[in-house]
Amino acid sequence: MYKFTEYITCNPIFHYDRVVKATVMFLIASCFVLLASCSSISPKSSRVPTTPEKDFKTELPIKTQEFATAQKIYALSPHDNYLYRLGPGDLVSIQVWHRPELSLENIVVSPDGIIAIPRIGSLNVMNHTQEETQSMISSKLENLYIKPEVTVRVNEFHNNKAFVLGRVSKPGVINFPGKGTLLEALALAGGLPTDQAKESALTKCAIIRGNDTVIWIDLQDLLKNGNMALNSPIRNNDVIYIPEATDDLVYVMGEVVTPGAIQMRGGMNVLKAIMLAGGMNKQANPEKVFVIRQQSLRGDVVQIDLKNLLERGDFSQNFALLPNDIVYISPSGMSKFNYALEKLLPTLNVLSLGTTIEQQIWGKGSTTVVSPTFSK
Repeated sequence: MYKFTEYITCNPIFHYDRVVKATVMFLIASCFVLLASCSSISPKSSRVPTTPEKDFKTELPIKTQEFATAQKIYALSPHDNYLYRLGPGDLVSIQVWHRPELSLENIVVSPDGIIAIPRIGSLNVMNHTQEETQSMISSKLENLYIKPEVTVRVNEFHNNKAFVLGRVSKPGVINFPGKGTLLEALALAGGLPTDQAKESALTKCAIIRGNDTVIWIDLQDLLKNGNMALNSPIRNNDVIYIPEATDDLVYVMGEVVTPGAIQMRGGMNVLKAIMLAGGMNKQANPEKVFVIRQQSLRGDVVQIDLKNLLERGDFSQNFALLPNDIVYISPSGMSKFNYALEKLLPTLNVLSLGTTIEQQIWGKGSTTVVSPTFSK
């Protein structure tokens, strides 16, 4: 025993090597606890995870409070017989029976609503119907001719228009040949652009009428469910705005392949959002998936056991997502350990369980350790 004690005391290489290694191992062990505790977010569920609540359902809720109801659209629609009224840009023809010198083709209504007629001069036809225009011309010509027979025909309609803006193929001004509707306006505007048609669908639009009326239409209910009560009549000079699809996003965070914002699509639920983010990675904990929804300043958090969903086919928690929902996938315990290890040792990519930390740091065979001799 005396020889071993004397060997340690007298051998500075052995003594220094062991002290340094012991110090490094102590520092690593101390830092693991601190780094592992702060390596990930740990949401706390504000709801019972096994019971779907009223705001977290597997089907999208009917958002009647955000869109105009059929009753509101009916109240804002005109119910009298539709009569087209002349306006700027219209092309009209005037025929006077047995009076070819008075007959004219393709007269353009000026921006102030004036047309020029031989023997009469300028005549204001702004917002007058065809019948009213015929009566005005006849009354003017009665001073010169006996019972003139006048016919007014509109060749091109330009005073029954709407402005379609936003996510359509051909935004701009559209003209209706008759009583226009929302579906007709969308069709005339070309629908979705071809590069977006396969990725998303029209979900909503706003009809801006006058200075104080905005009507939001649920296009999903109109187009997919065929609710024609939402096919609102369009009045002259209405503005139809289709917002960009990127306005509605859900956010997938945590242990997925490609975390980030995902564009809302039809039937978006938790499982679909995770798969669009590339699926869970190897560090994910499928038993702790959280959905955070902003209901107020505090919001609601619900926990989902995705492992139970996949293994047993229990889709009761595959909740439908709403815009701005956050889906967070928690890391497993091993993920926290690897995170701490990577922060301490950036060059250590893979932790081999078959080797010790000492061998990872110092390298196998990097130091020469002299085995002490013991004497009995």
